[in-house]
Amino acid sequence: MSNTYPTLTKSYKGVYPFKLSTTSYIYPDDYIPNIKMLGPFIDEVELLLFESADIESLFSASEISELCRLATNFNLSYNIHLPTDISISDHEFNQRYPAVDTYVRIIERLLPLKPSTFSLHIPYKEDNFENITVKKWRDRVRSNLERLLRVEIDGDVLSIENLDYPVELLEDIIEDLNLSICMDVGHLIRYGHDIAEFFSRYFSKISIIHLHGVENNHDHLSLDRLPKGDIDPILRILKRFGGTVSVEVFSYNELSASLQFLEMCWKNLKSTEV
Repeated sequence: MSNTYPTLTKSYKGVYPFKLSTTSYIYPDDYIPNIKMLGPFIDEVELLLFESADIESLFSASEISELCRLATNFNLSYNIHLPTDISISDHEFNQRYPAVDTYVRIIERLLPLKPSTFSLHIPYKEDNFENITVKKWRDRVRSNLERLLRVEIDGDVLSIENLDYPVELLEDIIEDLNLSICMDVGHLIRYGHDIAEFFSRYFSKISIIHLHGVENNHDHLSLDRLPKGDIDPILRILKRFGGTVSVEVFSYNELSASLQFLEMCWKNLKSTEV
């Protein structure tokens, strides 16, 4: 690991009512160097799995052991973002069927880390929202989620992330299978969904919030680039939330700016309550 990486200068452990998290790709390096740099300053790290291939080489037994050791040393926990290069809702059977097996293999391998959640994307790649089209998609999703849950985890450890379509399409499946929800605030803003309404509707199911700035239809930016009209609703949500909030950015500069902005907003919120 390079000794020239900038480091955070202030610990945010235990500062908020929620667990503060960020991604494992803040520094252009591997997982363990990132954990060593971030561990003293935040409550949790979101381990990003960009690709599904070669999970054994990415997380060898020795690396899993080291991640466990670092979690103990830093009083740190993990959440896992499952790969997005495969899909359980793919039209092609020979794509979606092995995708489930891959997810199961990944989850089983990472269970020793005792992650707070495994967040999963379920893409909607259909060309319309007609009833028959939605039904076929939902049938594929339900069947493959049931297969995925053959791994020995509680359903609520698997959190379904909102993307560009209404989560209502999956609402009964999430309920029936006792899954949880990953509330991605940036996606809600980008695709024009109401943040407060989403939180109110799914409050009891939300285990993790992904938080990032959105500007000119680009997301995963620093928090100071959130639309001004969305800041107060987001703060009201965070005040009520006791799960994990992951600042989902991918560089030191964006993380540093985000943490400073969140701290300033939180102080302003507290001052108005006095």
